[in-house]
Amino acid sequence: MYKIAAFCTPLLVLASCVQQPANGEWVSYYQVETHKNYDDVLAELQIAIAEHNFRVTGHSRVGKVIRERGATGFPDYDTLQFCNLTHAQTILLMSPAAIRYMPCNVVLYQAQGKTIVSTHLIPTDTDDKALKQFSVKMNDTLKKIVDFAVAE
Repeated sequence: MYKIAAFCTPLLVLASCVQQPANGEWVSYYQVETHKNYDDVLAELQIAIAEHNFRVTGHSRVGKVIRERGATGFPDYDTLQFCNLTHAQTILLMSPAAIRYMPCNVVLYQAQGKTIVSTHLIPTDTDDKALKQFSVKMNDTLKKIVDFAVAE
């Protein structure tokens, strides 16, 4: 019995350190890894975003800027923000709180010889049927954008 308590106590302490979102909502992510060249993935992300009728509203080249500040050999890290105002209007009319998922965002970086691409998805845990349907469709589009960019 003491062995179980000694084992479980550290687990409870660790579990209590995990940050819970203030509103109880977890934002899920869709992440894919590829061995494809980083610059090719970045270029194809931009193509996929445009082909799905979104506009890039921001592009942060974090890794490049850090290298420019003198950190030789620092890896690439990029974030792309994009939006479709028609989609934005649709979801905001259904749920003003959905502004927290805008603009759409995709990140890419290199780790362990791979290019990693990730996007946050819109939660679908709602009783509002129209909002859920819109969110599922938008998440499918976000996944297609990422999948196109990493396809080899």
